[in-house]
Amino acid sequence: MHRNRNAKIVATLGPASSDRDTIQKLYLNGADIFRLNFSHGTHEDHKRSLETIRDVEREAGRPIGVLLDLQGPKLRLGKFANGPITLAEGDKFRLDLDCDRPGDQTRAPMPHPEIFKALSVQSSLLIDDGRIRLFVEKCGPDFAETRVVAGGTLSDRKGVNVPGSLIPMSAMTDKDRADLDFGLTLGIDWVALSFVQRAEDILEIKKIIDGRAGVIAKLEKPAAIERLEAIVNVSDAIMVARGDLGVEMPPEQVPAIQKRIIRACRSAGKPVIVATQMLDSMVAAPVPTRAEASDVATAIYDGADAVMLSAESASGKYPVAAVKMMDSIISRTESDPYYRVAIDASQPPARANKADAIGSAVRHVADLLHIAVTVAYTSSGTSALRMARERPKAPIIALTPRLATARRLSLAWGLHAVMCHDVVDVTEMTDLACETARRQHFASRGQSVVISAGMPFGRSGTTNLLRIAELS
Repeated sequence: MHRNRNAKIVATLGPASSDRDTIQKLYLNGADIFRLNFSHGTHEDHKRSLETIRDVEREAGRPIGVLLDLQGPKLRLGKFANGPITLAEGDKFRLDLDCDRPGDQTRAPMPHPEIFKALSVQSSLLIDDGRIRLFVEKCGPDFAETRVVAGGTLSDRKGVNVPGSLIPMSAMTDKDRADLDFGLTLGIDWVALSFVQRAEDILEIKKIIDGRAGVIAKLEKPAAIERLEAIVNVSDAIMVARGDLGVEMPPEQVPAIQKRIIRACRSAGKPVIVATQMLDSMVAAPVPTRAEASDVATAIYDGADAVMLSAESASGKYPVAAVKMMDSIISRTESDPYYRVAIDASQPPARANKADAIGSAVRHVADLLHIAVTVAYTSSGTSALRMARERPKAPIIALTPRLATARRLSLAWGLHAVMCHDVVDVTEMTDLACETARRQHFASRGQSVVISAGMPFGRSGTTNLLRIAELS
């Protein structure tokens, strides 16, 4: 089975989608990657979900990717002595490290010395997803005197954001490290890192993972956008976490940021996921709004590799319908003649290296000769990702002898990953590519395929071969 579309769907599992029947329906109706959100649920819950996914994978005979999403640091206020308080515009309000003393109408404990280190006079503090905004008038290593700019009701443990500041703390908590270790023992394929502020955050987790999974940088903070190119370069993939971005920067800036991130990822040949509130009304309704459908379509027109469902599939009333709707929107968008015009117009220039040269050549050959399908024989996934970067008109088969690679490639645009045996020479590779194209119903007798690979076979990052073959 292969999808009749190029962009992929990431579906989050949760209380509404944890049973085998629902997971199977999600896959059959379009989910390509399943996200396990470690902000919720127990290790046993996630282990059960992953075992179910692998069971569905075996039955389907197709590789399915699994994404572990780490919670990341949660910056929150402490508790209040007498329940919620109400802050009005102009009120004075103090934040400090005195966590033994509950908050009141004039102050609240904030048990994060890293935040105080990042503050300066005229900094802003956003509380409860930006519903309350504070302006810093005076601060020190253990306190901040603020004035309320936007008021509201404030209660225990509300989240704190510090827009425009680089907070001196690791993107990984002790909980994240334990969750990561657990996920790696289960054999997850991707790890999404929250609270990314700089490239060093990615390098830290990659050192721990040591190639056992791909790393996705969740871009949810303005500090990360300021260091976008560096973060993209060291990441294996990127997630545009628009919900948190919309808290720490004006909402009207987020669409342009989204397009900028997609362009940077396409240029680098790194998969990019657009996430958060894509079909949010389907948490409670069987159909999305027209604006939400347009939102998904916009990400597809821009060339995103994948779009993601969060609460829609995890806790909503219509998880399967949400996946089916997203599949329908993607398919309809990609069938629009303007879609190909938009993709071609936004194609980034190839870089001066062998992999990009081969990928660009494959695209031009496929277009010129009306090739039925392109085939990337790949061990690490590099050849397939370089081909996906070019967004060719012809479908792409990613042939790989490694199951871990096949599962990981399920995130990338247009790639139909197929398991195969190791090949020893070009003739065997060509025969295998032609047979797979025929067996997977991408091409028939008399049609041509264009093949890319790296020689010597089995060595990562050696994409250097292009071959055209005809099915006999």
